[in-house]
Formats: sequence, structure tokens, C-alpha cells
Amino acid sequence: MAKVLAWVRTHKTMLAAAAILLLLDRLSKVWALLYLAAQGPVVLGKYFWLNYVENTGAAFGMFQNGNGLLVIVMLLVIGYVIYSWKDLCKYGLCAQWAAVLILTGALGNLYDRLMLGFVVDFIDWRVWPVFNVADACITVGAVLLGICLVRHTPTSKENA
Repeated sequence: MAKVLAWVRTHKTMLAAAAILLLLDRLSKVWALLYLAAQGPVVLGKYFWLNYVENTGAAFGMFQNGNGLLVIVMLLVIGYVIYSWKDLCKYGLCAQWAAVLILTGALGNLYDRLMLGFVVDFIDWRVWPVFNVADACITVGAVLLGICLVRHTPTSKENA
């Protein structure tokens, strides 16, 4: 228990950021469910709309109606990030933040899939598939992690 408390104290900034992003994801999706689903799209410019979509698939329309499979994939991603935490820490703070973003996004979309049977998407740039805050976290985290893994060599020092 002492190890867990020490880990939480060491990573409190990351945990707070994850909590804020999860809250932002939840609140924005609830707003989309309550407002956009009833009122229709909000046009904020030629290329930026807020448009309610119930996504039963993955990115770019793949695996439509594959909610069960995607729940398993999200659980595997979450499990892998947690299991690999110490190894990711060897790549530095950049990789840790990337992992936190991926984990946060996966948790946000997993909640939707389990509670609603679909993911609420609403950010629509008209030239890209409609997405949400959790999707943005996963995407930014994955790109950041890729950069970290390519640019840094792992150290033997563990910051876990």
C-alpha cells in the first residue's frame, strides 16, 4: 500500500491531468447527448461543426456494430499501458505523458461503449471523421509515444 501511495504522490500531476481530461470528455459527451442530439448540428464555420454521432465502430468507419470486439480491444490497450508502465518510464517523461493520454482516452471511450453501447462523437471538421475528446487524447498520445520511442533510447533508470 505504501508503494501505491508513493506512486500516486510522485505522479499526482499526471493523475490530475487525466482526471480533468476524463471529466472534460464526460461533460462534453453529456452535452452532446442532451443538446446536439435534440437540437441538431451547430455550425461554427465552414469547416468546424458540432455534430452528434453515435459511433458503434472504430476510427474512419471501421468495424461498425463491432462494439463487443472494441470493448475487448480497449480493455487490452488499458491493460497493456498499465502493464508496460515501468518500461515506458525508461523512455522519459514524454512517454509517460503519452501513456497517460492513451489510457485516459481509452477509459473515456470504454465508458461510453459499456454504458451506452456506442461512443458519442461530436467534433466535426468536415474533412475528418467526427471525433471526441477521448479520441483526441488517444491520437495525440499515440503520436507522442511514437515520437518518444523513436527519438529516445531507454535508460536503465526507472521513474515508475
